[in-house]
Amino acid sequence: MVPARFLVPAEAGLIALDWGTSALRAFRMGAHGEVLETRHRPWGIMNLPPATASAADGEPGAAFERALQDTCGDWLAATPGLPLLACGMVGSAQGWREAKYLPTPTSLDELARGLTLVARRDGPPLHIVPGLLQQGTLPNVMRGEETQVLGVLAGLALSTDTPVLIGLPGTHSKWVLARRGRIEQFHTFMTGDVFAALRGHTILGKTMQAAAAPDDAAFARGLEVARGSDAALGLLSHIFSTRTLGLTDALAPTAQADYLSGLLIGHEVASLARAQDQTPTAPQTLVLCGEPDLCRRYAVALQTYGFAAPTIATQATATGLWQIALAAGLVVAPAPSPSHPFTAGSLAA
Repeated sequence: MVPARFLVPAEAGLIALDWGTSALRAFRMGAHGEVLETRHRPWGIMNLPPATASAADGEPGAAFERALQDTCGDWLAATPGLPLLACGMVGSAQGWREAKYLPTPTSLDELARGLTLVARRDGPPLHIVPGLLQQGTLPNVMRGEETQVLGVLAGLALSTDTPVLIGLPGTHSKWVLARRGRIEQFHTFMTGDVFAALRGHTILGKTMQAAAAPDDAAFARGLEVARGSDAALGLLSHIFSTRTLGLTDALAPTAQADYLSGLLIGHEVASLARAQDQTPTAPQTLVLCGEPDLCRRYAVALQTYGFAAPTIATQATATGLWQIALAAGLVVAPAPSPSHPFTAGSLAA
């Protein structure tokens, strides 16, 4: 018997999972796509809960099932037939079951038709959203971000031919061009990964000290160096200035991390600007979706390099999972006309 404190309302319509490498976020969604409750657990695919001493793993997927039960087992027990839909690295080769990549360009309906099914011993199956593969001389992939993009597009009132540039800043930043509701092409920048590696594993981090608050002036200084008169020297030359400015007392230890962040993000946005210059039809709508302070930094960088003030998207992953569930027939409730899920305008430093 489920304890009364675990009972959930009958209006629940979907359990949606954003299942990445280091964490698992679960959304209990209502019959009209609204988020009723959100949970966050550290059970990414590389950090699953271990089996107890008396219950060794007897079948593939046992550790994933434990993570699922720990995160939302009470939701599953209270509404046994609730459909389950997941995106992210849970569909990678190291995940619960591999969901093959779909080629770009890709639409919502194609993603919905490409769901991978994972049978579970007790309860409904888990459906996993496929990733995307962009073929070319230098192939590109994404897994999880395609669902965020669909969530962003669902909240925009656009004409069919309006191109949209969607930035997803993070460990591996993605810049996605979408048009007519389709994901057409995308770029990946390992900016967050490189920042963490430089700070944690090179001499640059030896003189850095934690700051009580973001140093926006140091960040802006990094942006300006990235677009300055010696920009042709490139990132590999510029990043060493993090150390030399510190050695000459021109940059305080507490400012060096933000300066390095400005250099890296500045070079990323500069590369993006050059790519946009080569695009016949420049996107008329620019959206950022990610952690708030990181989006704030990217908004400053974009405007420094001449882009328009971006719109900031929220709850894009949950919205995208709901849209895929609708298109796949996992839920049947029509999506309402929700309030606009974005905050528009400039985010000045």
